[in-house]
Amino acid sequence: MLADLTVEKHQQVVEVADLKIGGEELAIMAGPCAVESKKQLLETAVEVKKRGAKILRGGAFKPRTSPHSFQGLGKRGLEILATAREETGLKIVTEVLDSEDLDLVNQYADILQVGSRNMQNFGLLKKLGQVDTPVLLKRGYAATIKEWLSAAEYIISYGNSQVILCERGIRTFETATRNTLDLNAIALIKEKTDLPIIIDPSHGTGQSSLVKPLARAGIGAGADGIIVETHPQPEQALCDGQQSLTPEEFGDLIADLKRVAAAVNKKIIA
Repeated sequence: MLADLTVEKHQQVVEVADLKIGGEELAIMAGPCAVESKKQLLETAVEVKKRGAKILRGGAFKPRTSPHSFQGLGKRGLEILATAREETGLKIVTEVLDSEDLDLVNQYADILQVGSRNMQNFGLLKKLGQVDTPVLLKRGYAATIKEWLSAAEYIISYGNSQVILCERGIRTFETATRNTLDLNAIALIKEKTDLPIIIDPSHGTGQSSLVKPLARAGIGAGADGIIVETHPQPEQALCDGQQSLTPEEFGDLIADLKRVAAAVNKKIIA
């Protein structure tokens, strides 16, 4: 498998314009679960950039368990993301739900995110293999590591080697947290592949109070960065408010991660 390069000793670096994911500098991605309004997103973008983020996350299209939940702003959300990029210089990572939306989302995104529910949407994975834009591939919430790497293989084998893996927690028998964040996966991915991997402690725990300790653990285990949910007013968020950090909490997290990064020969340039 192209994604299972056990003989390779180098670290593949995915380039997002002038940013490099997989090198010495940790990739810091932060922003709200969903783009709710221009005011909300721009306020968040300014705050997370000030505290060390280089990539703004935000969903314009949202896959929700209930069809009655907020589904995102669609194209308007993408336009707001583009405005935030223009005003702050942050790169954009946002989710593409299906192959029919790929051309539209690809006009706006610097990184195309494949969510947990879509990890084995093979038609979408094949299409993503035919574009040049980097892909952030989240692990399916019930997927084995082998299945996850096989999904990455689809993208790579169709021509796009710019794949970033994201461990975001898996569903287990444990009910105390939203998911179980698999720190084993980070160390194993670093041993078995040359693909960069980041960690999502927001979805991995579902609780804002657990995001910081699990982010520290993930970087200690070898992750190349983090993606965390940040919202100026989490209690008013239209989705995932319970796992979102305030800008101040995000700043505290980055201060913690700088110390962890130094211990594992990584760095954060704020």
